[in-house]
Amino acid sequence: MKRKLVRLRCRVRRTPDWTIDRAGVPRPTGVRVLLAGWFSWEGTGTTAGDLLARDVACKWLERAGRAYDVANASPFGPGVDWREVDPAAYSEVLFVCGPLTPHYTPLRDLLRRFAGSRHLGLDVSMVEDPERWNPFDVLLERDSVRRARPDLAFAAREPRVPLVGIVLVEPYTPEYPRRDKQDTARAAALRVLDSRPLTRVSIDTRLPENPGGLRTAAEVESLIAGMDAVVTTRLHGLVLAIKNGVPALVIDPVQGGSKLLRQAAAIGWPVVRTPEALDDRALRADLDLCLRDAGRELARECAGRARSLLEEVERELAAALSGPSR
Repeated sequence: MKRKLVRLRCRVRRTPDWTIDRAGVPRPTGVRVLLAGWFSWEGTGTTAGDLLARDVACKWLERAGRAYDVANASPFGPGVDWREVDPAAYSEVLFVCGPLTPHYTPLRDLLRRFAGSRHLGLDVSMVEDPERWNPFDVLLERDSVRRARPDLAFAAREPRVPLVGIVLVEPYTPEYPRRDKQDTARAAALRVLDSRPLTRVSIDTRLPENPGGLRTAAEVESLIAGMDAVVTTRLHGLVLAIKNGVPALVIDPVQGGSKLLRQAAAIGWPVVRTPEALDDRALRADLDLCLRDAGRELARECAGRARSLLEEVERELAAALSGPSR
């Protein structure tokens, strides 16, 4: 019986050339650490986790008594450009956070420029087995095939910022054309949100086509109820916030005021402004009030007042329904 020989062609996955010629490269004369990561380049998908890990690494270097510079790209805060600094100033390059593969060209370029420094990897995910590819002299990986450690973000101590919902009316055909100031109102709402550190949550109350993926009135209200404060140009932004004890900075988009101003007056809510009274300093003071305990207590009082007033409306409706029919 003759055996048929089959010639197999195997596609070999080639590892990019990671050769870094360190022979003859003089050791740096400086003793600083250059801290780098995905935040050292723009357009590399830097995440909040990368920045938190960076900040933890900074604290660890300080506690270790080491002087350092951070190679930050411009969107991520002050620092140095690793392409311009003198490599001789850095005895170590510490690369922090993120997945790494041999195909990550920026890392290769960074380590080649600082060939005379020691190369340390911290909190990185090694996609390749470190026995096959490891560009670091010291590797304290977050995870690899050989081990896993907690991510550095667990050690971060970032201060919490307020959670503020922004509930704006979409551009619409004016109800009061001569007094319409909806663009002015929206711009003022965005300015006051930009005036202080906070987490902005856009909330649209429209259903069923909701840009935020909310499907029911209960989902809309639950999201608003979870905010520390709300900034709104929409009547039900005011109503659903105050109903749930969430202070609202209300901006009526109609000059002289319309339904928002009247609704706020009906329940006794004082933090409401009309287009002719949108001074930035006053808006910031209003937002500060909404973010204090006093603002939340006032919102609860107004919600109770609204419920009491509606009990009277229900009695009036019941009386009307019990009257003679036409």
